Amino acid sequence: MPLYLSTFSYTPETWARLIGHPEDRRKAAESYIESVGGKLHGFWYAFGTHDGYGLWEAPDNVSMAAVALAITGGGALSSFETTVLLTVDETLDALRTAERVGYRPPGVER
Repeated sequence: MPLYLSTFSYTPETWARLIGHPEDRRKAAESYIESVGGKLHGFWYAFGTHDGYGLWEAPDNVSMAAVALAITGGGALSSFETTVLLTVDETLDALRTAERVGYRPPGVER
């Protein structure tokens, strides 16, 4: 199954609610991805541009998109971005296939 890395940031209101009622949001994240047949591999909070990171496994892009849409639709986040992760083997396959694409930069004749 494909892996996905999500970055997220909470709204100030969400932080205020969590300060008043601390909870382990890993459990919620786990239930969301499991509802589409996936798995949560990790959930971290961070300093910096984003408040946290999630590493997910989902059956396909549509399943991960459904989870992302449900989460962002809830209004607790100010940002949520997801990146599809490729294995080294998938990247090597893509590199081999890229050679057959025959890309030509604009303005360059072959």
